[in-house]
Amino acid sequence: QVQLVESGGGSVQAGGSLRLSCSANGLPDSKNCMGWFRQAPGQGRERVAFAFVDGFRTYYSDSVNGRFTISRDNAKNSVYLQMDNLKPEDTAMYYCAATPFYTGTCYTADYNFWGQGTQVTVSS
Repeated sequence: QVQLVESGGGSVQAGGSLRLSCSANGLPDSKNCMGWFRQAPGQGRERVAFAFVDGFRTYYSDSVNGRFTISRDNAKNSVYLQMDNLKPEDTAMYYCAATPFYTGTCYTADYNFWGQGTQVTVSS
């Protein structure tokens, strides 16, 4: 059973930065995608950023491209989201997600393992 554990959320002012972390236990190292969704109050869940196991195939939504950076560690069992120049519209619950044995594009993958979520709040 795959278990994802998230950390790094918090409250910042506009223009600030946060770094989210997610560790995956039991996720096979080969051909997996890991990444981040977010959900703001009263809105649907939005795809944010994703990375293939090699760490080089990365994908970003238009709303965060250029401000957020996704990365993976050397062991390929964790993923990070560096969030810079945060804006109030980035306020949301952020969820780590993973899917194993995937050969397609991580941005459009169906994710079947989820973290508990970590809250990010950005004030103006």
